[in-house]
Amino acid sequence: MSSGEAVPRRRNPRGQGQALKAELVEAAARLLATLERPETLTLRQVAREVGVAPASIYGHFADLGALVQHVLRLRYDELAAVMHAAAQGADEPLADLVGRCAAYVHWGVDHPGEYRTLFGGGMPAELVPTNAHGAGEELLGSVVASLAGVRQERPGHREGQEGREPRGPEQEWQAGLLLWTALHGLVALYNAHGNMPWPDLTDLIARTLALHTGRPVDEVAELARAAHREPLRSVPARGSMPTVHPSTTPPNSPASTP
Repeated sequence: MSSGEAVPRRRNPRGQGQALKAELVEAAARLLATLERPETLTLRQVAREVGVAPASIYGHFADLGALVQHVLRLRYDELAAVMHAAAQGADEPLADLVGRCAAYVHWGVDHPGEYRTLFGGGMPAELVPTNAHGAGEELLGSVVASLAGVRQERPGHREGQEGREPRGPEQEWQAGLLLWTALHGLVALYNAHGNMPWPDLTDLIARTLALHTGRPVDEVAELARAAHREPLRSVPARGSMPTVHPSTTPPNSPASTP
């Protein structure tokens, strides 16, 4: 419930203030993920959602900015944990990179509201300063390092060999940033335009990573499907339109309509 009168809430027994804090965080996170314009969120809305007086929030958060930044940290931690888990057990750099990137895209598609909270923009700078997204830079850094490892192990393309100039930190950072830009664009467009006849999501991830790593699409796709626990199959030839995979059917698409 995000509108109307507040539902009376039983007072927490002494010593259970953390329960109220958790409810406030959950309510704020839910509102940020579902409001059409999350930048319009107010403490009064959060209080109404929980069923308390707005003044009750100040015992846990100094202001709305502190509450929103707390939600951001939790969301970044959640995404980081998903990406880290997907890369665990990887026995070579490409598997590490594919696991991280596939987890990032699937999390964004499975949690469109939460993804928008982190990467949708629109929040006023005075409410969410740039440094509040520091954890996002750490996520990007993990992708940069993983991509650099893949590039260094490519056969015939090791640093110092003829026809290839050594890559410095700046070049590796730019390469990782370009890859993240492509992945973010994929998630954002997939979430915003669900009525399009999208190809299989994992195929799109594989093609994107193949372009940025120079590795064969089928090799990347096999790793992506293993990371996402999907059946292995060949990636359709370029230009064909494969059937949308049931587990990655965009919302509001014809395939998702009963």
